[in-house]
Amino acid sequence: MQLTGQITPDSLMSLEAYTKWRKLHKPEVIAHRKLRSVHLGENVHVQFESETTIRYQIQEMLRIEKVFEEEGIQQEIDAYVPLMPDGSNWKGTMMLEYTDINERKRELARLIGIEDRMFVEVEGHPRVYAIADEDLDRENDEKTSAVHFVRFEFNAATKAAIQAGAAVKIGCDHTNYPAHMEIPADTLASLAGDLRG
Repeated sequence: MQLTGQITPDSLMSLEAYTKWRKLHKPEVIAHRKLRSVHLGENVHVQFESETTIRYQIQEMLRIEKVFEEEGIQQEIDAYVPLMPDGSNWKGTMMLEYTDINERKRELARLIGIEDRMFVEVEGHPRVYAIADEDLDRENDEKTSAVHFVRFEFNAATKAAIQAGAAVKIGCDHTNYPAHMEIPADTLASLAGDLRG
């Protein structure tokens, strides 16, 4: 899988080529996803996306659905490319995870608005709050969704601090889910690679 900074139909592998590539490289992609995964408290999981994770997701969807026509390939690209960081931000899939169905229902009602209370705090800089669910609203008056798409947009000074090795926390200041933690060094190094300029 070749990273080009931009995903186009021409930059994707054919179904045959991807099937061969997948047999050899799936463990590497799983390790990359795990590296970019952060658990905040017991129930919030943020999977930070990258060109690698998005390319893999698109190739997997094309493989599973056996899509090889140009229009179908472009539809998958259009669906997933907005989740890829573009040099000034981190983008992720935020999941609220509860195994017990009754607890899940109760907590999703208590956590309305949690996606807007997620933040990244770079040492020496103000908190950067998530911009959530830009594609569609994922909550109503009764409950929030178990899945949200979040973007943390950084200004030049904050980006420079991250690239220079400043400590970075991820957190949530929702009344019913206060939590924060320092992003582990290896995860932070991978995320810093998303930033340019």
